[in-house]
Amino acid sequence: MKGSYFIIPLSVVIHLMIINLSFYVLTPETYTETVAISINISWLLIGIGLNFYSIDRKEKFRHKFHKFLRHFFVFVLSYFSVLAFVKIDFDPQKQILVLSTLLVFLLFYRWAFFEFRKFYRQGGGNSLKVVILGNDRNLIRLERIFNDPDYGYRYLGYFQSKKAKHITGKYLGDFEDCFRFITDQEVDEIYCSVSQFTKSELLRIRAFSDNHLTKLKLIPDNKDIYSSSMEFEIFENLPILNLRKSPLDKNYAKYSKRIFDIAFSSLVIVLILSWLIPLIFILNLFESKGPVIFRQLRHGKDKKIFWCYKFRSMAVNPEANSQMCTRNDLRVTKIGKFLRKTSIDELPQFINVFLGDMSVVGPRPHMELHTMEYENNVDKYLVRHFAKPGITGLAQVKGYRGEIIRKSDIINRTRMDILYLEKWTALLDLKIIYQTIYNCFYGEEKAY
Repeated sequence: MKGSYFIIPLSVVIHLMIINLSFYVLTPETYTETVAISINISWLLIGIGLNFYSIDRKEKFRHKFHKFLRHFFVFVLSYFSVLAFVKIDFDPQKQILVLSTLLVFLLFYRWAFFEFRKFYRQGGGNSLKVVILGNDRNLIRLERIFNDPDYGYRYLGYFQSKKAKHITGKYLGDFEDCFRFITDQEVDEIYCSVSQFTKSELLRIRAFSDNHLTKLKLIPDNKDIYSSSMEFEIFENLPILNLRKSPLDKNYAKYSKRIFDIAFSSLVIVLILSWLIPLIFILNLFESKGPVIFRQLRHGKDKKIFWCYKFRSMAVNPEANSQMCTRNDLRVTKIGKFLRKTSIDELPQFINVFLGDMSVVGPRPHMELHTMEYENNVDKYLVRHFAKPGITGLAQVKGYRGEIIRKSDIINRTRMDILYLEKWTALLDLKIIYQTIYNCFYGEEKAY
C-alpha cells in the first residue's frame, strides 16, 4: 500500500483536533488541563484496545461505522468517569451538546475520509496489483472483489496450464509464465489455489514470493468447511483454523456486555420489579392459588443448568415443565393471558441477568426436555449454547418466538441465534431491545 503509511497518524491527529476543539469551544469551564490530558489518552487507549485504527481494505463503511460507535460509546463513559473523578461541576445540557457535536463531526470526517479513499482508489490510487494462480471455482468470488474499484485492487489476470472456461478474467499463461510476469509487473500479491498445485510447486511459489517482495496468499480447497466466523490461530508454529469464533469471545465484548447487563437489570429490579411482584401476587390471590414466581430448570451457556424465573401465568399443573404454552391454552389464567401478551411474565428473568445466568439479549433458553429433543434433531442447535441465554433475542424480534409448531420453527430460530452470535455488536443488542419494547406495546401474533 504505497503512500498509505501516514493514514493512521493523520486520522489520529484529526480526531484529536476535533475532540479538543469541540470541548474547548463548547465547554471551556470543564476543559481543564487534567480533563484535556485524560480525554486524549482515553481516546488513544480505547482506539488501540478496540483495534479502531486498523486498516483493512476489504472493510465496508458499515463495519467502520459500527467500530466507530463502539469506540465513541466507551469514550463517553470514560469522559464522564474523568469528570466524576476530578469533581468538576458541569451543565448536563452543555455536555449533551458537546458530545452530540463531537459525534456529528467525527462521523462526518469518517464518512468524508471513506468517500475520498473510494474515489482515490477508483482513479487507480492506493491500489494493489494482484494475480491469481489456478482456476478453482472458488476464485470467482475473488475476481468479483478484485474487479470492484472500491477495494483498491488492480486485478491483472490468472495463470493456469489450461484456460479456464468458468473464470472470466484475463488468462495470462501457464504456471511457468507467472514468474517473469510477476517480476516485470511488480505484482504486490499472489492468490494461489492450494488444490491446483503440487507440494513442490507450492514451495517454489513461496520461495519466489519471498525473494521478490511479493505477498503470497493461499486459498484452501474445501469451501464447505469454512465460514465467516472462522479464525486463524497459531499454536507453537502450527496453523489452526477455529471454525466457530464469535465477537462475544473477545474480552471487551464480555466485559461491556456484562456491565450493561448488571446496570440494566439493576434498574429493572429496583424501579419495576420492586412494586410489580407484590402487585401481581395480590392480583393472583383473586384467581389462582400458587406462587407469584414460577421457576423452571433450563440450559444456559455451555449447557449449564440454572433456575429460570418467570411470573406464573398458568394455574399450577403437572405439565408445566414438559408442555409448551399453546394458543388458547386452558392452563393460562386471565391475568396470565395479559402477562404473556405483553411479555411482562418474562421480567423476573432480570434477576437471572443480575445473577449472571442470563443476558438481556441472547438466544432464548428452552426447557431441559426440549433441549434434549432439539440437540438430537436440529443441526447446529447446540451452537446457540456458546453464549448466555437472553430475555430477548434476534430470533424473537424476527418473529420466531413462542410455540414450536413445525420443525422449521426451531430450525429458523436456531439459524437466527447463530447469526446473532456471529454478527454480535453492542448496537445490535440495542436494536433488539428497542424492537422488543416496541413489540410489547404493539403486540405480537405469537405472544400467547
